[in-house]
Amino acid sequence: MTRYLIRRTLQVVPVLFGVSVAVFLMLRLIPGDVVDAILGSEGTASTERLAQLRAMFGLDRPLYEQYLTWVGGVVTGNLGNSIRTSRPILPDILARLPVTFELTALAMLLSLAAAFALVMVSAVLRYTRTDAAVRVLGLLGLSIPNFWLAAMMVLGVSMFARGILPTSGYVPFYTDPLGSLRSLLLPSIALAVANMAILMRMTRSSMLEVLRQEYITSARAKGLIERTIVYQHAFRNALIPVVTVAGVQVGYLLGGAIIIERIFALPGIGTLILNAISNRDYPVVQAGVLFVAASFVLVNLIVDVLYAYFDPRIHYG
Repeated sequence: MTRYLIRRTLQVVPVLFGVSVAVFLMLRLIPGDVVDAILGSEGTASTERLAQLRAMFGLDRPLYEQYLTWVGGVVTGNLGNSIRTSRPILPDILARLPVTFELTALAMLLSLAAAFALVMVSAVLRYTRTDAAVRVLGLLGLSIPNFWLAAMMVLGVSMFARGILPTSGYVPFYTDPLGSLRSLLLPSIALAVANMAILMRMTRSSMLEVLRQEYITSARAKGLIERTIVYQHAFRNALIPVVTVAGVQVGYLLGGAIIIERIFALPGIGTLILNAISNRDYPVVQAGVLFVAASFVLVNLIVDVLYAYFDPRIHYG
């Protein structure tokens, strides 16, 4: 198990390196830079002044020098300063991190709870009209974009349920836990619907496969009722492949949170990244995207470890 952990941890390094290179280069391919963004709203300048500004921000150096300077700071824990505000980036990210992580965690919990509840109903009443309705519900969940659903939720609550749930803003969990959950309920539902559908379809397929196994047939032959077979025998074994899918979906939730945060005016990392993109603030965008990517990779590493724990054939193979 230790060798497996070391091998999987070492595999994370080239992934993060590739992500850092991709983020750095893609930002440089966008037309314009921070100097153009500043002067576009604040006036014009001579060619000499533009050159001075780009030299001040380090944009006149070759790309490989800019990359090495940036990645060297990241390795030492220095994410740099914002070009627009000159503020250190790391404190801003750490201040916004609880919002994004709380939103992602709540969305995952809601999607898991809903998916497992629907799968239990579908498994017990499989091949019935109820099972068909559950599958249709899952298809609808996959088909609805989360940004459209979020916009419709904001519109609907504002028109018909104003005051019941907030449609914007965030309350810190440590100051008001209930208020924090209320402020994140709508965005977490909008973020969780598609994830719930994916987990439900995956868990249902895994459950149906497990229910065809010989030990399930033996359990039925012993006279166990179907609910006991589903809840106590099949469901636990069906969760093994679902663990991997759930881990991958955490990364998609982190990515989807960027748009959801903007719609619901949440002060998370997604809002920070979008504002930085508008301002061509390269260091902030690079740090934010790298932070989200690193979180995604870390979650998948944890999932791989859990998968190996549940199925010893993985690390012994």
